[in-house]
Amino acid sequence: MVKSTRHAKYELYYHIVFVPKYRRSQLTGKTKERLETIFAEICEDKGLGLAESEVMPDHVHLFIGSPPKNAPSLIVNWVKGISARKYNQRYDDRVKWTRSYYVGTAGSASKGAVERYIAEQESDDE
Repeated sequence: MVKSTRHAKYELYYHIVFVPKYRRSQLTGKTKERLETIFAEICEDKGLGLAESEVMPDHVHLFIGSPPKNAPSLIVNWVKGISARKYNQRYDDRVKWTRSYYVGTAGSASKGAVERYIAEQESDDE
């Protein structure tokens, strides 16, 4: 859906992938549910649209819509930094992310394809 600011119309989506430190398969069960909630909180607080999210045992896929004023690297820093801080303050087990990440852009033409890909990730892993 095309959104607008005072000076721009936009439809920007970013496919973001990142992994926990040492790529440990720790993002399951309660940890997975807690992280999904935290990612939704962050997006709401920062004015981002969380179109799709999938927390896999050893990596995370997020599909986030953002106004053009936010650089992709800033969005990744927000999501990774705030999620680790919030998770580690709220719960006894710890989450640490690596410094690396993948980010790809998607417009309206390929948005559906990326959403389907992310949604299919969990069924492929089982």
